[in-house]
Amino acid sequence: MARPRSDIKPRIVEAARARFLAQGVDGASLRAIARDAGTNIGMIVYYFPTKDDLFLSVVEEAYAGIVADMAHLLGATGPALPRLRQAFCRLGSTSDLEMEVIRLMAREALSSSARLRRLLARFMHGHIPLVMATISDGIRNGELDGTIPAPLILLAVVGLGPLPQLVRRAARALPLFASLPDAGPLADLSIGLLARTVGGAKKPARPRRSDRARRERSRTLRKSR
Repeated sequence: MARPRSDIKPRIVEAARARFLAQGVDGASLRAIARDAGTNIGMIVYYFPTKDDLFLSVVEEAYAGIVADMAHLLGATGPALPRLRQAFCRLGSTSDLEMEVIRLMAREALSSSARLRRLLARFMHGHIPLVMATISDGIRNGELDGTIPAPLILLAVVGLGPLPQLVRRAARALPLFASLPDAGPLADLSIGLLARTVGGAKKPARPRRSDRARRERSRTLRKSR
């Protein structure tokens, strides 16, 4: 029985994901993708005019779900740091398909500046505004240090939160990362580090008295005896 026409597009995306992971976007052949999907090159071009359009559709298959979850978690009410913690935990529990796509994104971003630009453009309409809005909330309520530029806080959030979770998820079997805790405790550590590095400004410590001031005070005390 012939497959219904309505499932051609997802079949193409699935076949492309497998080929892109195995051979890279540039190395994968549209002819091979069409064969794997049970269709022809003309149908691929009909849905995806360029190979990069097909690559972005493979990305979107996983990324759209991640963004939807980030919008739910980061858009909740309450303090900013607990919301970021929940987002970190979500990334620590990525599915196998999501991890495959994340690895593919990382590899293609490093190998193609054009794909990197398109990925960044998508991120600017995806998770980045959600994180930046949460950072702004944290600055307003004093959880994050407003004297630090928000883009630098964003870099700290990415480096201390999502990156350790994804490394743990992808490379737990490697001896170097075997000691990383599970997603929840790791998120707690990340939030603690964020609070210490970019957390709300603390009251400045009282300046220490100079040696001269201490000596003068000692002389005054001796004279008063």
